Amino acid sequence: MQKDDSALLTTPQAQVEVETTVVELPGPRLEDLTIPKEGQIREGSPYPRGATWDGRGVNFALFSAHATKVELCLFSETGKDELQRIELPEFTDEVWHGYLPGVRPGSVYGFRVHGPYLPEDGHRFNHHKLLLDPYARSHVGSLRWDDACFGYTIGAENADLSFDERDSAPFVPKCVVVDPGFRWRPSTRRHSAVPWNETVIYELHVRGFTKRHPAVPRKKRGTFAGLSQKPVIEYIKSLGVTAVELLPVYTFVNDRRLQEKGLTNYWGYNTIGFFAPDPRYAADPLNSLHEFKEMIARFHDAGIEVILDVVYNHTAEGNELGPTLSFKGIDNCSYYRLIQNNKRYYVNDTGTGNTVNLSHPQVIQMVADSLRYWNQEAQVDGFRFDLGTVLAREYGGFDQQSGFLKVCTQDPVLSTVKRIAEPWDCGPGGYQVGEFQPGWAEWNDKFRDTVRDFWKGESSVGELVKRLSASADIFNRRGRKPWASVNFVTAHDGFTMNDLVSYNEKHNEANGEDGKDGTSDNRSWNCGVEGPTDDPEINRLREKQMRNMFATLLLAQGLPMILAGDEFHRTQGGNNNAYALDNNVSWVDWSLAQAHQDTIDFVRSLIELRNRYAVLRRNRFLTGAYNEALGVKDVTWLQASGAEMTDEAWKDPRIRCIGMLLDGRAQATGVRERGSDATMLLVLHSHHEKVKLVFPAAIDGQGWRLELDTSDSAQVDRAFKPGEMVEMNGRSVRLYAMC
Repeated sequence: MQKDDSALLTTPQAQVEVETTVVELPGPRLEDLTIPKEGQIREGSPYPRGATWDGRGVNFALFSAHATKVELCLFSETGKDELQRIELPEFTDEVWHGYLPGVRPGSVYGFRVHGPYLPEDGHRFNHHKLLLDPYARSHVGSLRWDDACFGYTIGAENADLSFDERDSAPFVPKCVVVDPGFRWRPSTRRHSAVPWNETVIYELHVRGFTKRHPAVPRKKRGTFAGLSQKPVIEYIKSLGVTAVELLPVYTFVNDRRLQEKGLTNYWGYNTIGFFAPDPRYAADPLNSLHEFKEMIARFHDAGIEVILDVVYNHTAEGNELGPTLSFKGIDNCSYYRLIQNNKRYYVNDTGTGNTVNLSHPQVIQMVADSLRYWNQEAQVDGFRFDLGTVLAREYGGFDQQSGFLKVCTQDPVLSTVKRIAEPWDCGPGGYQVGEFQPGWAEWNDKFRDTVRDFWKGESSVGELVKRLSASADIFNRRGRKPWASVNFVTAHDGFTMNDLVSYNEKHNEANGEDGKDGTSDNRSWNCGVEGPTDDPEINRLREKQMRNMFATLLLAQGLPMILAGDEFHRTQGGNNNAYALDNNVSWVDWSLAQAHQDTIDFVRSLIELRNRYAVLRRNRFLTGAYNEALGVKDVTWLQASGAEMTDEAWKDPRIRCIGMLLDGRAQATGVRERGSDATMLLVLHSHHEKVKLVFPAAIDGQGWRLELDTSDSAQVDRAFKPGEMVEMNGRSVRLYAMC
């Protein structure tokens, strides 16, 4: 495409700063714009990366160690027409840069990067392909799959060793220069974080959570603006959760394979831009960044933190047969891990075709810059790192002293935010639960599996007590705290809570893979019938099993995470891998909320109990050891008879009932003094038959008051004397407070 130096640039409407509300003003007239002309480009600065507007023009900076030339391409407002192509004039410390006076927010751009096309040496430069800026703050347009999007000629005999000369610009999204201005009130900025041990996370999907919400205006459903609506935030706040964890919101693309099947990358784990919110999640796509900030402000107004699920382990460009959209064409052998003795091919520790090279200093800088940007510019409170093991890999494998982990520990910004790892990947030695550095929390799949097994009657009480104790066997070292264990029973990948008690088998036919995708190790129990049933007894049992798992989750030590909609029986019809279904299967059905108000209220009551009794969310690991100086044990494990568990009892597979006596007098901090918390007795019984329960002594108290019963709420508030015997219903949980 020929450069047209006389073409005029147009911009979307300008914006001004207000108190957390974006006000749009009429856009500038074309005749008012200063048009970049040949020779007007200046050398600019290598930092900051990306496109940075200073009020008079824009500095463009792009890292590429192996390029020979970089061209900045300016486009019309829609991204349809290429208006100018300008070579960046300066190369400093492996960064290409230039400054263009007169370019304003709203200007649409991309890069063409020249260099060797030598796949066997790791280089895949192709200047015929328009590339996204890795630091772009906003995007316009969407990816329309065409063979021109690939750096090689599809169908060629030598496959990716061939070189394709078609222009990809008509088919790919473009970058947009932004004005980051947004004036935050002190109350809406990220300020004093909710303490880790008081945090309760609610995992949700931006689109799916409000797509069917009746109180959200139709045009705002499924967007940041929709999630910002007062009824939505009021509902989340009413549950008592302290943080929402949003599935990926960075710009992502849909795989060609899925689109050809009429499916999408609904979950969003196919990132192509680490600094921009996906415009599909914006009611006003041209103002997606401002809309995102408005959403953050509204949650902060309600005292709710926002944690982003982030994907830095791979990109949407796939392996050697994938498209050339950004990093692959900018500097393939810097951005990606390649097979050392055959750089044509990619290391695939992620199972997606490529692995981002977090051993390269410029790539570490990009990821760190991205995290700081979302924290400081958008006031995000924390991050959950998808396939976190990848980020801590060096060429020898997972490394606790990896460059990325060191950056997170020493950086004055990143060291203060909530950091949660998904501590596994698909590579060798990829399972690393408990191995992240102090300061990190980690998803604990052992908690999930043990709790599911226990309520199926397939796990011993000996294994359960480890998980009730914040998995101290895994996390209690190096000064880590119980909150290092992120406890969950369900999450976005897998069965919902309702489906966990309604299906023995996955039902993934809608995913277009003949039901072969998704795990078969669900540890679920349908209570006697596969799927929905009108049998009242089975439905009552299912509801009780859900209450049992909610109670186990929210009364255990550690940091609990709830899957959005579980509290009112959200179902995916037995689909445990709905990653590609942007439809009613994945969208939250809010009509269920009315039908299951009792379960919503039950979950609220559990969180309220957790908040009321600090002993349920201790900031020290339980040991069960007798503290001679204080004359107290922090936890005592009891049989149904009221007697303490013995070595023989621990080995008895017939024991299905366990009591967890939490002594509020136990040392609560590093200061060696008695605590002043309430003393609680948590009893879990997974057998289907009733059990006779004998109450232990109530030291410093008169007896035990029932706070919660998953089987019979009518008994709540009743008091019992030490030594008194009562019957406890099968498959139930009770919580008592010493009175």
